[in-house]
Order: sequence, then C-alpha cells, then structure tokens
Amino acid sequence: METISEKTVAEVVSDNYKSADVFKKYGIDFCCGGGVSVAEICKRKNLDYSEVKNELLAIDSQIPMSHDFNNWELDFLIDYITNTHHKYVSGNIPLIVQYSDKVARVHGQNHPENIEINTLFHEAANELIAHMQKEEQVLFPYIKSIVKAKSEHTEITSPPFGTVQNPIRMMEHEHETVGDIFKKIAELSHNFTPPDGACNTYRVLYAKLKEFETDLHQHIHLENNILFPKAIKMESGE
Repeated sequence: METISEKTVAEVVSDNYKSADVFKKYGIDFCCGGGVSVAEICKRKNLDYSEVKNELLAIDSQIPMSHDFNNWELDFLIDYITNTHHKYVSGNIPLIVQYSDKVARVHGQNHPENIEINTLFHEAANELIAHMQKEEQVLFPYIKSIVKAKSEHTEITSPPFGTVQNPIRMMEHEHETVGDIFKKIAELSHNFTPPDGACNTYRVLYAKLKEFETDLHQHIHLENNILFPKAIKMESGE
C-alpha cells in the first residue's frame, strides 16, 4: 500500500479486503464507483486524504499476538473473549449484513445461493447476539464468582441454574448450531470463493464471511476446550 494515492479504490480493496471497512466508514463506494484513485475520491468528497491513508496503512500493522490461553486465569480469559471475540462479532455483524443483503438483492437471480447465504447469516447473527448476551449477563459473571471464591477461600454461592454445567450445555449446543450454519454457508459459497468476474462487494462479502468463520472457530475453541472444562472442574473443587 505504499502507493495508495495512485491506486484506485477498487485496486486497494482487491489488494486487501479489510480496506473495504475503511471506505465504508467514509462513505466511499468501492464497488461500482471504485475506478477513481484514493487521492481523487478524497478530494471530491472533501476528506482528509492523510487520515484515510493512515487508516488504510494501519490495517496490516494490526498483527495478532500468540497467547498461551491454557495457562491464563479464567477471569482474564473471559475478559479476553469478551473484548476480542464478542467485540469482533458485534462490530462485524452489521457490516456483513449490509454486504450480504446487497449481494442477495443484486446477484440473487443469477446466483441464488446468495439468497440462502443471506438468510443463513441473518440466522447466525441473531443466534450469536442472543448467545453472547446470555454469556455476558449470566454465565461469565458466575464463572468469575467461582474464581473469586477460590482465590479468597470462600464458599461458592449456589446459582439459580443449579450448576455451571447447565448453562454450559446450552452454550455448547448453540455453538454447534452456529457452527453448522457456517458449514452450510461454506458449502454454498464453495468455501468462500466468489465466481469469476464478481464485483468488489461480492468478493468482500465472501472474504468477510471467511474471516468471521475463522474468528468463530477460535472463539468457540477458547470456550468449549479451555474455559468451560476448567470452570466445571473449579466449581466441583478439583
């Protein structure tokens, strides 16, 4: 992205689909109107080119760190899941819904699989929003109370749901439901591969869906394979 000013908006998105979110933020059309250079479109829209350029350049500097999740305290892991994965899901659902609605509307007649993909993503989004609320309002606070009781050597307060295993079973079932939805989306999209000649919105949608699935897999892994088993053991006194 060293020559952003000389590239068209469409070329920048083609180089890195994440840049679409920056353009979306500034109301820059990267699909049908993407043939204009970044510098020119900023001039036309009275935008600060330096500000837009810096945001585009910052995308690739956001390098994920490797973490030893298995050795983290459970309350710290919960905060990480909430601030990283829940925040990612909440922030990206509205964007993907916009892209998905548009692709289904514009390309659904020739590529009807996108109508089903759109329906499935809306279903997954609604499921995840409700799911995260239950975790953040019920399950996670209780697990944190277990951690606190253990560190202070006090008795664990009995929850209204009996044992932590009950909400965990529900969360695991909901994880499976959303996972199955994304398997269907992956199949319908040929593993998130847009057809030849697909427009930028089409391509960005598939790339964002793939990214979302990758994040979802890590998210579910941290909960199902680390947080939940350890919370069950901690509650039982192991």
